[in-house]
Amino acid sequence: MIKKRKKSTRYRGSHTHGRGGKKKARGSGHRGGFGMAGTGKRADQRKTFITNLDRKYFGKEGLKPKKRKYQIINVGNIEKISKGKKELDLSNYKILSDGEIQDAIIITAGSASGSAIKKIEKAGGKIIIKKIPKNVEK
Repeated sequence: MIKKRKKSTRYRGSHTHGRGGKKKARGSGHRGGFGMAGTGKRADQRKTFITNLDRKYFGKEGLKPKKRKYQIINVGNIEKISKGKKELDLSNYKILSDGEIQDAIIITAGSASGSAIKKIEKAGGKIIIKKIPKNVEK
């Protein structure tokens, strides 16, 4: 095996040994800390170190949207869906009160707003709210 030359010999006569200014090489003040020190939000000098970590370093998981129990439908769209039917099963929907309704339709829904129920009953229809048991998850 060939004897490898020490790196320190290559810096002989260089005055600073590749550390920049003379004062910077004194003590451990130029190092910038131990371990993960200086790896904060804007640690551009240590980005490669952070990106090569096997775990997630920045932040937490973030916000997660709530899952809706029901899809949404407005009273004004119910007549278009019914197409002349007198009974409608909308058990996966929540009925909201936007729009008007003229036909008397019996609707089975998962949920409905109070003003939507009033509009449907005013038109001569009826709304049946289907209850989902709490122990059953979708």
